[in-house]
Amino acid sequence: MTSFFSEPAIRIATGDSPGFSLIWLHGLGADGSDFVPVIEELGLPPDLPGHFIFPHAPWRRVTCNGGYEMRAWYDILSLQTTAREINSAHLQAACSAVQDLIEAEIAGGIPAERIFLAGFSQGGAVAYAAGLNSPRRLGGIVALSTYIASEAALAGACRDDVPLFAAHGSDDDVVAPALGRRAYAFARSQGIAVAEWHEYPMAHQVCLEEIRELGGWLVQRLLAEPAVGG
Repeated sequence: MTSFFSEPAIRIATGDSPGFSLIWLHGLGADGSDFVPVIEELGLPPDLPGHFIFPHAPWRRVTCNGGYEMRAWYDILSLQTTAREINSAHLQAACSAVQDLIEAEIAGGIPAERIFLAGFSQGGAVAYAAGLNSPRRLGGIVALSTYIASEAALAGACRDDVPLFAAHGSDDDVVAPALGRRAYAFARSQGIAVAEWHEYPMAHQVCLEEIRELGGWLVQRLLAEPAVGG
């Protein structure tokens, strides 16, 4: 496994024989434990056990936060309502590390088409970049309250066969809803046909309605793909 991760991810299986994997990337300054509660909130049926992986971003100084050290998938050089200026090398390293996690799940017997990549805020930006550039066709990308960190790096190089679930809070004052809509529109412009956009009356957070709708989307996607060994 790449040295990008200094700590092991939180790994939770909801049954003896998981039939899918979901890799969830947390937001800036949080850690892998942040979204563990979503497992139960998704409301997935017991006959669809899964393997949930919650990795921890490395500690690094974040320029836009005055150089304060925190968990971050990449450095953000400037924070504006209409764009983000980031350290592209950090983003590439994060995507490579995520791909290693994906390959480990495949080696463990989960087909790529039943592996989902989810992320919130900065983690969602990594999910977009890693999922749209993945050499594997994944089961789907889940992009929550997020943006695309570098359209230039993705333009013309995106997969067009990975389903997308994108959601945002209409009152988000950290990542403007316009950034979320722009990211979704960009993904659609690259040819993604199976995509959903959801917007909720909330700030920079997730809500139960959103997570439940995501759970329904996951079930729909899982039923559309052959089960492990099927």
